Amino acid sequence: MVTIGVLTSFVEKNRLATGLEVGDLAPDFCLPQADATSDLDLSDLRGQHVLLSFWASYDATSRMRNIALARAVERSTADTPVRLVSVSFDEYASVFTETVSQDGIDPACCYAEVAGTESALYHKYRLTGGMANYLIDERGVIVAKHIDVDRLSDYLN
Repeated sequence: MVTIGVLTSFVEKNRLATGLEVGDLAPDFCLPQADATSDLDLSDLRGQHVLLSFWASYDATSRMRNIALARAVERSTADTPVRLVSVSFDEYASVFTETVSQDGIDPACCYAEVAGTESALYHKYRLTGGMANYLIDERGVIVAKHIDVDRLSDYLN
């Protein structure tokens, strides 16, 4: 009985470290847009497919994945259009702004969570195991996670 309790505890800790799962409803959140023209309320995007990409300039893997996905979304002629929501956990707005500029990503799809990894958003999406991305369907349900450019194309076509 003790072994089962330890195993259950280990599995639950592992699940939390991997973030939300396919089939989960994507938690809503609000963030200011990079160009300060408007705020993002994720619930306002219901009815659209959304690629939610979490990244930080100090996390090279997540940054490179974010750049590749942004390019794929820009070039996409898929039957199912997708809107990119790129969220940085950089704690300094200046670092975020410079990174978005250097990476050539449209600031209109970029948002900064300057509370970083201590933010409620970071914990709401259970990103304790590192950055992630999620493809969200028009109902707000996560249909894929840790998606790369090839998998994105497969889902959209």
